[in-house]
Amino acid sequence: MNDCIVRAMSRDGFVKAAAVCSRALTERARNIHHLSPVATAALGRALAGASMMGNALKGQGESLTLQIKGGGPLGTVLAVSDAEGNVRGYVGDPAVDLPLRPDGKLDVGGAVGCDGTLTVIKDLGLKEPYVGTVDLLGGEIAEDLAAYFVESEQIPSACGLGVLVDRDRSVLAAGGYLIQLLPGAGEDVITKVEGGIYAAPSVTNILKDDPDPVHLLQTVLSDFELEILETEPIEYRCYCTRERTERALLSLGSAELESMLREQGKAELTCQFCDKVHAFSGDELRAMIAELKAEGK
Repeated sequence: MNDCIVRAMSRDGFVKAAAVCSRALTERARNIHHLSPVATAALGRALAGASMMGNALKGQGESLTLQIKGGGPLGTVLAVSDAEGNVRGYVGDPAVDLPLRPDGKLDVGGAVGCDGTLTVIKDLGLKEPYVGTVDLLGGEIAEDLAAYFVESEQIPSACGLGVLVDRDRSVLAAGGYLIQLLPGAGEDVITKVEGGIYAAPSVTNILKDDPDPVHLLQTVLSDFELEILETEPIEYRCYCTRERTERALLSLGSAELESMLREQGKAELTCQFCDKVHAFSGDELRAMIAELKAEGK
């Protein structure tokens, strides 16, 4: 099944939910960044979470960024989603390798660290982006996202994220769910949501058996009658272009470009998200410098 995201609402109107299958895009991220298994799991979880949050924006050109700085050996984990749920991202040290946890699972919390923050940046096309930051609970990412919604947006939420890595390091399953209570939800609704989550298998076990995110939601919210509102395809998508890279070079100013020309004779910029190299020759740099000087820059 191709990667996709679904949105649903309980028929009683008290619960809204999203779920995502993101195996292919996580595998693409693994190949682009040459990720270790624990780095694959961490970035894959962040990409799935960002996709569900970004897809909720809906405004043309809007975007959402998740930035996790936990103080662990993995370094910064960054995931960016557009308003459709297409994502891109990277980690500080893609080669990090840690021993498995006592339960045999990848130690994502140990790689990310828990002494730091999770920051959500929403670019809604306004003068300034919305920025919300919360302290990390454990660095496992799902519980940290749920805490963000409770603390920053006052929305009672539950989040489950998972990435299953095969012995050859490829991604067998990846995705997650985000469940949120709406105004009016009482203790009985909360009890049913919690009961369904506790009774359900892990995210990766559910998706390994059936990669359809609708099935994931129906399993976790088994006590609710769900109405599926929409299903949309998603992918790992980078928006870097040669033109954007050229604008970034021009923004450095003529003095910086002259220094680059003297020291390197050319410019090669690598995109952090897709590892594509944008190369500019010495003649192209000289033309940019002349353009900037003509503008007094």
